[in-house]
Amino acid sequence: FDAVRTEKEHIVESQEEARKKLARDLHDGPTQSVASIAMSLSVARRMLKVKPEQVDGELERIEELARRTTQEIRHMLFTMRPLVLESDGLAAALQAMADKMRDTYQQNVEIRANEAVIDRLDNSRQTAIFHLSEEAVNNARKHAQASRILVKLDALPQEPDVALLEIIDNGVGFDPKAVGRNYERRGSLGMVNLRERTELVEGVLNIDSAPGHGTRVQVFIPLSPQAADHLQRGLVSVPVN
Repeated sequence: FDAVRTEKEHIVESQEEARKKLARDLHDGPTQSVASIAMSLSVARRMLKVKPEQVDGELERIEELARRTTQEIRHMLFTMRPLVLESDGLAAALQAMADKMRDTYQQNVEIRANEAVIDRLDNSRQTAIFHLSEEAVNNARKHAQASRILVKLDALPQEPDVALLEIIDNGVGFDPKAVGRNYERRGSLGMVNLRERTELVEGVLNIDSAPGHGTRVQVFIPLSPQAADHLQRGLVSVPVN
């Protein structure tokens, strides 16, 4: 019964976190874009009276903004429920996410996933790894100014019952401790989302970054109950790059 109750709590927590993330993404993306479209249409209406020769240019800009907003919404729908994850598996879903990042945001994302490791992951862990990757990649896209993001999934050589997910970017980097201290003041933060998702799979999160040196997000995920116990007790040698 304890296991069932714990699983229900995890499901509720995951659903609540998904709702919060949707609210944040809507606020940061499409909501602001739609407001900008409305404001631009108002400007175009005034231009029609005083500078009609400039209206075509303004309408073209509005059309492009509307097109980008549509792409953002489609990307959000994909990350909320990636059907390719259910039909084709984790590797295909990660590649689809990378393709959408390129098509929607012109962001270069490379995927390297060990199929043997994926075969050992249950559905809940595959889903968690997808969302961890998507969260970290989005953080890098929004804040790191990175030209390249690499997503790697493999097993630890010295601990084959532990999977290692890494998201590495060559961006501007940051001070993880300073960001953590400022969480309450700054509001919702991607780092907190990563921690919460990692806890749901009994994993361990490490974030290695410094201003000017890019960022490496590492998530250590147990593939067996014994590995989960060892991870939580600090008995697994966790490499930090």
